[in-house]
Amino acid sequence: MNRFIRYARINTRSDSSSTSIPSTQSQVAFAEMLAKELRELGLSDVVHNHGNGFVSATLPSNVDFDVPTIGFIAHFDTADFNAENIRPQVHENYDGKDIVLNYDEKIVLSVDLFPNVAALKGHTLITTDGTTLLGADDKAGVAEIIEAMVHLMEHPEIKHGKIRIAFGPDEEIGLGADHFDAQGFAADFAYTMDGGSVGELEFESFNAAQAKVFITGVSVHPGSAKGKMINAAKLALEYDALLPQDEVPEKTEGYEGFYMLQDLRGDVENASMTYILRDHDRNRFEERKAIMLENAETINTRYANECVRVVLTDQYYNMGEVIAKDMRPVELAKRAMENLNIQPNIKPIRGGTDGSKISFMGIPTPNLFTGGENYHGRYECVSVDVMLLARDTILEIVKINAQPDSKPIQA
Repeated sequence: MNRFIRYARINTRSDSSSTSIPSTQSQVAFAEMLAKELRELGLSDVVHNHGNGFVSATLPSNVDFDVPTIGFIAHFDTADFNAENIRPQVHENYDGKDIVLNYDEKIVLSVDLFPNVAALKGHTLITTDGTTLLGADDKAGVAEIIEAMVHLMEHPEIKHGKIRIAFGPDEEIGLGADHFDAQGFAADFAYTMDGGSVGELEFESFNAAQAKVFITGVSVHPGSAKGKMINAAKLALEYDALLPQDEVPEKTEGYEGFYMLQDLRGDVENASMTYILRDHDRNRFEERKAIMLENAETINTRYANECVRVVLTDQYYNMGEVIAKDMRPVELAKRAMENLNIQPNIKPIRGGTDGSKISFMGIPTPNLFTGGENYHGRYECVSVDVMLLARDTILEIVKINAQPDSKPIQA
């Protein structure tokens, strides 16, 4: 708990408008701090790669036979929400009721709005003071991985193979893993510790793309505009109306994909929109991109004017395409949870993790729970009890992996 709180207080917010790697200097400073701590703890091969912002280290094997090398990965940047002056608050033996985060600002974590929090009754919770995010996404994962390594070093009687760990920047802006050195990491498979509620085990993610829509109108005096004016702002609304209106995040769940309008701005002469497109099915994903282009053609034909232009950029793909070919890490994590009396909750990620990209780099990397809830905002919180279970899951995974007859680790 103390390690997490110390990390959480540090602002490591990433910046999508930056062109540097990492995107913010606060992340560089945090990475330098982590590297120093890992060296002081006694881990081997500690490297702060200034080219990509990642910090990596090794816990050498303590068995005299070959077992797969496992990696554990987390990101240390936080999302696009206030991260200045983060003040974590500890609530021991949580009573399952509303939590007043900030009396002065009348900010309340409501169990009616967030029933998932009420389910943590009896746990020790860490929340924000209502004015910032918490940073459990993903400093909970960072702390859990390090605490697991500390436990293994303090208990050499626990047998394990070679373990690689890595902490990286800019996951929240979708760029960090682009620069990950998968070959240098050299793990047979890995896990991102970047999930939420206890038992989450995810090996399928969205296919993801961004669509930027640029609209050029014709501005003339409104008094003589008939037959001449093309209002770019109005065309933006027309364009959006051509998309399936029920296929949006607020109306979808599970394996259902969506179109999300992230940004809209404009006037009569110019307008622009930014969308994200998501779908677990690759064919349907490609169809969504095609629809964005077809809608532009529809409007251009309607107005006999090349006024709409769409630029598509793929962001990441469904890691399930890779992991389905090698289910060792999934089966291993499932067994570890069951050994700890944790019910595995296997479900698709309605988003992506660094593992979405790292899996396509040749290291199958499913995602495990950390105990965080309500990410990316003032109502974010984390259960200390579940964080301990996440740490224990890491320990159980490496224990099982070091058993020579362990079926889940067979290729």
